[in-house]
Amino acid sequence: MPKIKDRTPKGEGRSAAFQLRIHPELHDQLRALTDDDNVTLSYWLKDLARRELRRRGIEPKG
Repeated sequence: MPKIKDRTPKGEGRSAAFQLRIHPELHDQLRALTDDDNVTLSYWLKDLARRELRRRGIEPKG
């Protein structure tokens, strides 16, 4: 079964790329978590960021 990906409309052109360096062991932990949830790590991180914005009273724009 394919993993869930973020299908949020991108607007004009391509979305900006975002590089993030993390410790390999942290990456392994996050990968295991997202594999269990059947989502991509990228989707999970974007969802986490959107939830944090909402928690702070800011409506995400993307």
